[in-house]
Amino acid sequence: METDTCAYQLLSLIALSGECSVDIITYMGISPSYAEKLITKLKDEGYIKTHYRDRLRGYRLTNRGKKFLIGSNPDRFLFYLSGNTDTNRPRSDFTRRLRLQQTSIVYVMLQNAGVSLYRDEKKFLFTQDATKQRNLKLPAFYQAREVKELGAEAVKINNSRTMGVLLAPRRLYAVYYTGGSLMKWEYRTELKVKTLLQFHASRGVLSKNNFYPWYHPDTPIRALIIGENMDMAVKLMKSTGGYKKSFFCLDASFDGYHFIPASKEGEVMLQLLCNAELRNELEKLLVSDLLPADRTLGLEHDAVSEGLPVLLCHDFEMLRITRFFTYLSLHGLKGKVICFDFQKEALEEYFGGAVMLETIDLEKFKRRYITDVG
Repeated sequence: METDTCAYQLLSLIALSGECSVDIITYMGISPSYAEKLITKLKDEGYIKTHYRDRLRGYRLTNRGKKFLIGSNPDRFLFYLSGNTDTNRPRSDFTRRLRLQQTSIVYVMLQNAGVSLYRDEKKFLFTQDATKQRNLKLPAFYQAREVKELGAEAVKINNSRTMGVLLAPRRLYAVYYTGGSLMKWEYRTELKVKTLLQFHASRGVLSKNNFYPWYHPDTPIRALIIGENMDMAVKLMKSTGGYKKSFFCLDASFDGYHFIPASKEGEVMLQLLCNAELRNELEKLLVSDLLPADRTLGLEHDAVSEGLPVLLCHDFEMLRITRFFTYLSLHGLKGKVICFDFQKEALEEYFGGAVMLETIDLEKFKRRYITDVG
């Protein structure tokens, strides 16, 4: 089996996640007709099987499939397909299976956005002997289990909801998947994730002593939340944590909270969030015909247009959005928001009549700036 085929890529994603969502085929860009033939072929050849329980269907590797992948590339697959781990021996309870399937969706989105995922593609950063390793290829994603290779130091984040850490130029993102409902959230635990990353950016495995390009001690550490659709973003911004404060709400755990949908639009957002030069170029273009921000207004904004404060929302940073709305509401002011077209409806729902919206055509943006790596 050639390594550049859809069959091999699907087997690889199953190995990486333990159990893939049946929707993974759609994210891979495979047509329904070919997908049916592909799945049938892999089952007939004994590489995968369908696991169905509690009305949840997913794909798992068979023993033959595991042996095949390890034999083809042990450096890549042995970590995932050995030991008593969820990727090698996935459990059967609904909650853990659902999390594995959600993880598979995150992985394929990251892969489509050009992020390094596999062990043989990146440095072993989060290990006790990870010293003076140079030339790290960014962006790269390290799943929670890889971060926990730090040993006792990582015990503090055992109960975190994060799926792992996305290393991008000039930024670090803790990645979360909330799906179509509010995820559980414990402020103190998630704050420990940020604290751990801050330590390693300043003098640990992510610092100047270990690799190039290194992270500055003041590197922004943000949360990247992936949801089912843009409607979920509105729920997240309006959430106060529920009756017992056990669900997500915007707090001070991270320096910012970016939201992207689990879709092709979200993959474009991933490429933008992972490219500092592209972000800067786009932001300069968006404010080029506007007046500079008026610091006397006392609110966070990026420019002024016809007397209105303007906020750039293309990166959908939810803390900035909520602070902007709160200020406008308290002072009875109007504002202006610039966003991608697919974000417009969610922002209209959140802001109501408090802002004017101007949109960026996502397809035009893709044609000009984005490389199709999926």
